[in-house]
Amino acid sequence: MAPKAEKKPAAKKPVEEEPATEKAEKAPAGKKPKAEKRLPAGKTASKEGGGEKRGRKKGKKSVETYKIYIFKVLKQVHPDIGISSKAMSIMNSFINDIFEKLAGEAAKLARYNKKPTITSREIQTSVRLVLPGELAKHAVSEGTKAVTKFTSS
Repeated sequence: MAPKAEKKPAAKKPVEEEPATEKAEKAPAGKKPKAEKRLPAGKTASKEGGGEKRGRKKGKKSVETYKIYIFKVLKQVHPDIGISSKAMSIMNSFINDIFEKLAGEAAKLARYNKKPTITSREIQTSVRLVLPGELAKHAVSEGTKAVTKFTSS
C-alpha cells in the first residue's frame, strides 16, 4: 500500500509541474504566445469587422464552397435528380482539387515564361496539359466562350 501512496503524490507532482513547464516553454518561445494571442484577436476582429451588421451569427466563419454552383449545374443537366450531402461534399472536393492542379500548372507556366501574372492564356494551356483529350477541348471551348462574353459586356 505504501508504494501506491507514493506513486499517487508522484503522479500529482508532474501534473502540477506540467502547467509550470508549459508556462516555462511559452515564455522563451516567442512564437507560441503570439499565435495564441492572434486567435482571440482574429475572433474579435471578425465580430467587429461588420459581421453583426450584415446579419451573421457570432462565431460563425464563412466557408466558401462550390455547392450552390454544383447544384445549379445539376438542375440544368438533370432537373429531376437530387444529390446527397456526402456526394455534394465529394464533388466540392473534386472541384477544389482540379482548381489547385490548374492553378499550380498555370503558375509554373507563368514562372517558366518569367511573367508575373497568370492570364487566360496560362489557364488555357494548363487546361490542355491537365485535363485529358475531349474534356480539355470542351473546357477550352467553354472557357473561350466565357471570356468572350465577359469582355463584350
